[in-house]
Amino acid sequence: MIDFYDIDHFSLRLAKLREQAGVSARQMSLDLGQNSSYINRIENRKALPSMQGFFYICEYLKISPKDFFDEEVIDPNKHKQLSMKMKGLSPHALDVIDQLVDLVR
Repeated sequence: MIDFYDIDHFSLRLAKLREQAGVSARQMSLDLGQNSSYINRIENRKALPSMQGFFYICEYLKISPKDFFDEEVIDPNKHKQLSMKMKGLSPHALDVIDQLVDLVR
């Protein structure tokens, strides 16, 4: 049996990630080939997606299932973009970025 806290967490995380992607619940539902209220019903805790549906949602949002549940990563796509940009930086540049992150925390 699913705990209501888990449903709340799932629903809130989906809403937050969808909003970050800049897409409406209706448009996302239709893009996933579902009824126009599909995502809205999930976000309003009236339904949960199947496992396959969950994987499609993650694919649509361009995140991994791990990213979906990792609350420490607020914006998984931005995190991924920054990580890719830092790959070719020198050790000195990485040190500067590290210091900057410490300043803004």
